[in-house]
Amino acid sequence: MLNVLMLGVGQCGNRIMDAVNKEAFGGSKLAKYYSKQKFPSRVETVALNTAVNDLKELKFTAAKDRLHVPNLHGVGANRNKGKQGFWENQDMIMEEIEKRGDFDIAFVMTSVSGGTGSSFSPLLIHELKSRYKDITIVPIAVLPFREEGTIYLQNSAFCLREMMEVEADGMILVDNQYLKRCSGDIATAYDKINTMVAQRLLFLIESLDSEMLSVTDLGDFKTVMSGGLRMGTLGFYQADKSNSSVRSAIKSSLKEIGLLYPANVDAGEAGRAMIVIQAGREHLDVDEITKEIETLTASIGHVFKGIVVKKGAPKVLSVLSLERVPGVVELYEKAKWAIQEERERKDRAKNELSEAFEHINDLEEIY
Repeated sequence: MLNVLMLGVGQCGNRIMDAVNKEAFGGSKLAKYYSKQKFPSRVETVALNTAVNDLKELKFTAAKDRLHVPNLHGVGANRNKGKQGFWENQDMIMEEIEKRGDFDIAFVMTSVSGGTGSSFSPLLIHELKSRYKDITIVPIAVLPFREEGTIYLQNSAFCLREMMEVEADGMILVDNQYLKRCSGDIATAYDKINTMVAQRLLFLIESLDSEMLSVTDLGDFKTVMSGGLRMGTLGFYQADKSNSSVRSAIKSSLKEIGLLYPANVDAGEAGRAMIVIQAGREHLDVDEITKEIETLTASIGHVFKGIVVKKGAPKVLSVLSLERVPGVVELYEKAKWAIQEERERKDRAKNELSEAFEHINDLEEIY
C-alpha cells in the first residue's frame, strides 16, 4: 500500500485540502466528526497556516488535521516574515508531520503568490527531503490571476524558483488565470478549481495504488515528472454513455480545456506522459488504447499507460511533463515589471517625504 502525505499550506492550499477531504468524506459536513476518509491508499492530511481564521473556515477537514503556527496572524504576503515564522516553528511543524509515520510520496499544495504558502513551501520541501529517505515530493503550485497585484506577482516568481532549487520531484502547475473560465465570478471559480484539483489528485493516488491490467506505479510517475522542465500538469476526461469511445476519451483528456495548466500536446510542449484509463471491461479495447498511445508517443516522446477495470464509461487521467511553459515565462516578465514598479513607488514616497521635511530644516521647536 502506498503511504501518502497531503499538505495544504496557506489559504489556497488549505482550501484545496478541504476539497480533497470533501471528496474523501463523500461531501457530508458532519462526516469529519464520525467517519473515516475513504482514500484509496493510506493518506495523511494536514492543513497548515499562520492565520487561524483561514483554518476555522474549513468545512470538511477534521480539527486534528489543522495545524496553526502560533504567534502569527498571517504574514501579510511578506515572504521574509513567513520564512522567519517557519524557522521559529520548524520543530513543531515537523514533529506534527513525523508523528504520522513514514511516507512514499508527499503532495505540497499551495499558492505561489500569497504569504504563508509561498514562503513556507520551499522550506517545508527541503525539510521533508532531509528527514525522509527516498520520499517523492511533488508541489501542487497554483499560479495567480495576473491582475492580483504586484506583490503576488513577485512572490510567485521567487517561490517557483525556490521550489525548483530545493529539488522537488517535479511540480504540477495549476493556473488560475487559465482556469477562471470555469465561472463568471471569482468565488465560484475558486471552488470549481479546488474541486478539479482534488478530483484529479485522488484519481492519481488511486492510479498509483491499484491492481491494473496494465500497471503504472510511483516509479513511472517519477519518471514522467522528471522529464522536460520538471514542471507538469494534469488532464482529465470522463466519457458518458452517448460517447464512450476509449480512444476519444484519451484524446479529450489531453485537450487544453481539460488541463490544469494549458499545454499544446500537438505542438510538442509535452515531454513525457502517463495515461491512466478506468472503465468497464466492455469499454476497454486494448488494441484501440495501444494505437492511441503509439500515436501520442510520436509527439510526446514516452508514454506510460495504466488500465484499471472499474464499472462505467471511460475516465482518463493524463499526467504531462512540459518542455515549454509560456504562461510561466509571461509571469516572470510581469514579475520583473512588478518589482520595478514597487521599487519606484517606494522611492517616490520617500522622496516626497524628504521634500516635506526640508521645510523645517532651518527651524527649531518653540514651546
